[in-house]
Amino acid sequence: MYSLLITLATWFQPEASGSSAPAASAPKGSGPGGMDPGLTNIGLMVLMAVAFYLLAIRPQQKKQKELDTQLKALKKGQRVRTTSGVRGEIIDFKTEAGDEVVLMIADKVKINILRSSIASVIDAQAEAEKKS
Repeated sequence: MYSLLITLATWFQPEASGSSAPAASAPKGSGPGGMDPGLTNIGLMVLMAVAFYLLAIRPQQKKQKELDTQLKALKKGQRVRTTSGVRGEIIDFKTEAGDEVVLMIADKVKINILRSSIASVIDAQAEAEKKS
């Protein structure tokens, strides 16, 4: 990505000529082909902003939407992992809105956590494959 930006930057930069006097036909401050260097710099910034959006922001938004749909679809009996790394099985939803979850993390050990602190749902098949 960096090399692409360097290539584009050198492509849009005005070329240095061997003579010290500016060309008579070209207006002052214009680059090759009559393009204004300020416009090419703005074009580069726009291109970099689009690349940053496509490479950094959009994938994160997509991941967040997937997590939100997973959190809304939680059910009793599912195994989950919290943001702190605690794994457990959902045995109950504490409030009417369901924003608090009761997890069983060991025999006779239950904890209450917020739904928003659940990081992922553990797939039973994937867990069985890891153990074997």
